[in-house]
Amino acid sequence: MAVALMWEARALEGRGPELLDWARTRPLPGTPLRRETLSAPGDRVLVITWWEAPYDADLPELPEPGPDLVRRAVHRWRFESLDVS
Repeated sequence: MAVALMWEARALEGRGPELLDWARTRPLPGTPLRRETLSAPGDRVLVITWWEAPYDADLPELPEPGPDLVRRAVHRWRFESLDVS
């Protein structure tokens, strides 16, 4: 079973490039099947990692960036892959 972990943060105004660099270079303890980093207007950064594991497995996630970099706490979601086309 594949599990996708989504990590989304919003940088302080004007600090989006720094948050993006932080997310891109932050190592994980373990190697996911895939890791994708995305950005969006509003200084938002999204990181999705895919793991071959049960839905409720204890998987490594990116930590919270420092409060000097983000506007709010990180949002996190976990999804189970059901179909690939």
